[in-house]
Amino acid sequence: MRQDAQTGRRPAKPVPAAKTYRFDARLNEEQKLLIQRAADLEGRTMTDFVLHSAETAAERTIERRAMLILTARETEAFANAILNPPRPGPVLRHAVREYRARR
Repeated sequence: MRQDAQTGRRPAKPVPAAKTYRFDARLNEEQKLLIQRAADLEGRTMTDFVLHSAETAAERTIERRAMLILTARETEAFANAILNPPRPGPVLRHAVREYRARR
């Protein structure tokens, strides 16, 4: 491989351009006017406004759903631990003996 004469390093590989995707939506006149007005108020294009709004809503939805799933799982694990506690392991038994010996 070729190396740069000054730094002794290989030249950096060009970074490929980020892939973009197209998203189309059909709006009625009322929706178009509403979105255009909101975009104008924020000084954005309609496309930028819609993409930003959709991305924010998607993140909020995913976060809310993830918390509900985790909360349900954690609640079940907690209830199971209370109703069926595991037997103390050797480290905990040793700690109890140490505690009682120092009293």
